[in-house]
Amino acid sequence: MCGIVAAVADRNIIPVLLEGLRKLEYRGYDSAGLALINASGLQRLRSVGRVAELTAQADGSQVSGHVGIAHTRWATHGIPSERNAHPHISEGLAVVHNGIIENHEALRARLKAAGYEFTSETDTEVVAHLIAYELKTTPDFLAAVCKAIKQLHGAYAIAVLREADPGRVVVAREGSPLLLGLTDDGCYAASDASALLQVTRRMVYLENGDCAELTRDGYRITRIDGTPVDRAESESQLSADAVELGHYRHYMQKEIFEQPVALANTLEMLGTAHSIQPGLFGAASEETLKDVRQVLIIACGTSYHAGLVARYWLESIAGIPCSVEVASEYRYRDSVPDPATLLVTISQSGETADTLAALHHAKTLGMLRTLCICNVPESSLVRENSLRFITRAGPEIGVASTKAFTTQLAALYLLTLVLAKLRGRLDERAEATELNALRHLPIAVTKILEIEPEIREWSEQFSMKQHALFLGRGRHYPIAMEGALKLKEISYIHAEAYPAGELKHGPLALVDRDMPVIAVAPNDALIEKLKSNLQEVRARGGELYVFADADSEMQESDGIHVLHLPEHYGALSALLHVVPLQLLAYHVALVRGTDVDKPRNLAKSVTVE
Repeated sequence: MCGIVAAVADRNIIPVLLEGLRKLEYRGYDSAGLALINASGLQRLRSVGRVAELTAQADGSQVSGHVGIAHTRWATHGIPSERNAHPHISEGLAVVHNGIIENHEALRARLKAAGYEFTSETDTEVVAHLIAYELKTTPDFLAAVCKAIKQLHGAYAIAVLREADPGRVVVAREGSPLLLGLTDDGCYAASDASALLQVTRRMVYLENGDCAELTRDGYRITRIDGTPVDRAESESQLSADAVELGHYRHYMQKEIFEQPVALANTLEMLGTAHSIQPGLFGAASEETLKDVRQVLIIACGTSYHAGLVARYWLESIAGIPCSVEVASEYRYRDSVPDPATLLVTISQSGETADTLAALHHAKTLGMLRTLCICNVPESSLVRENSLRFITRAGPEIGVASTKAFTTQLAALYLLTLVLAKLRGRLDERAEATELNALRHLPIAVTKILEIEPEIREWSEQFSMKQHALFLGRGRHYPIAMEGALKLKEISYIHAEAYPAGELKHGPLALVDRDMPVIAVAPNDALIEKLKSNLQEVRARGGELYVFADADSEMQESDGIHVLHLPEHYGALSALLHVVPLQLLAYHVALVRGTDVDKPRNLAKSVTVE
């Protein structure tokens, strides 16, 4: 949440800062601002709303400079307003900040007593005044920043510039991502590599507790206690084209239609292999996985739904007990740790604060067999797990996750097969069948995308609705949950998901002609049970929208609308059935005129608790 860009270079860095913010706007879009140092001294521009507003302001004022910091905000402390927008200024220095300072109230009281006046409601302004205060007794810029942040409790990534040090920017991180970008003409920093692809692919990823000083000639990194450290330089595998919208109307639409390629890339390592190897999850995976007694999956939001689907696979195919926890709840309850548990964390960004905190908590309990499934190879989550699987979905910009979810499911299915094989539950014939099914997934998803015109017609009927009910059974119940989440995220229609068998235990009371009911209806062992549940809806006047398999023999009739998916896909059908639900949410949002890629109150990468 929130995005930072900083630069010190032999060029006018204003276009770089603004373009970087535009790339980071998925992280927050309540307000935006920048500060720079030029011949006129320290200048600041701030605006409420999108980066486009800040860009227009910058164009109108014709500002320029070689040293600057910029920020796009997702509000935590204080409403979206110009006075709460970053950067915040104190005694000739400016600060931008991602994260939450948990002890900001105590620091604010102390700084007020020292004579500092606060003009915002933010925790970030505390950081600005605190650094200014430390500079009174510690004149070295980097040392003063380190001294100040030692006093901060919580998560942060910060960038600071100072009028008295016009050739330097100081950055630091603890819990929120921050990286450096290197060029021949200067040094840059950002929350995400996508912001810097416009100028470089040479990156240095900072670790928690790192502080860095950037100049036109390079950088130096120290730990918070001042100890110098080296961090490896790497070349980002992202391309600038990968984060461009292209001919699509929205990033969400682009990412839905990228799913066949994303799945092909994620499963590319299977190639023409005749067997599934544990090494897919890391060199030490066979040793780690062979005597695992149970699996614990920890995740948030859409990734949590992926974990719920995987529970069905792991228990039915691999024959191993599995539990799934919401990351934000796990570390705040008493649990019973087992060192023989495989702890699986799932995150698109790899920077999800609650998931990282849950991982740290589990490790303190002695659960050291850790595996992450993540889309960002350079992320904190990848670095902090002993085993890892990179999904290779490519950049996902739309707030509502799509291709990250389906590639997570593909990775979790591979994990299921590896564990099944290690436990003697996958013979050669079954293994060959599963490999063929996985290789066919990109083609199967491509076929599903072809029914978009029919889904677009359905979306017109949803445009005036305020509530919707999603139903599924077995491993398709989490898919119904994901469909409901997508609809409410981007169309603002209140949507809930239930196991279809639970209708009679309460939700049926809500059903009438104004409550559309969306059913996920694969042709599996529960299809007849599901048909009975759907009749219960129809008998109460409810209108049904059913996503069925081609061979399910479900027919349209009065009040029952049926879309047949091209083929039945067995255990992997959950992965296919989510695609039309994504399309439905997208087209309903279009009809309702909402901001598809940047829904209100939400941000893509949840890097605060």
